[in-house]
Amino acid sequence: METVANVLVGLVAALHVYILVLEMFLWEKKPGRGLHGLDAQMARATAPLAANQGLYNGFLAAGLVWGLVAADPTGHDAQIFFLCCVVIAGVYGSVTANRRILFAQALPGALALAAVLLAG
Repeated sequence: METVANVLVGLVAALHVYILVLEMFLWEKKPGRGLHGLDAQMARATAPLAANQGLYNGFLAAGLVWGLVAADPTGHDAQIFFLCCVVIAGVYGSVTANRRILFAQALPGALALAAVLLAG
């Protein structure tokens, strides 16, 4: 179960690196605009906000990677903490921004969290 948990945590970390790239570097390009259906003018106007969001996603990814490489109990505790942050951010985002965030962010985070808790 520990291997499954580590793979899921790694996938959630990779997802957040992907979100970082979309929001920080590709927001005004087709992949970034397509994420939320923005036209070029709106993407340009919201780029600083998206970059800030992207940075936070990077911090989540860094925390999850730290949890994977740090010795236990620190690594295990870091995984739990950062996965809880991912789930909370996903739920909040789904309520305040876009319902899809619940499935794209909160659900993978919750599955990884459950696996980490089960692996003990």
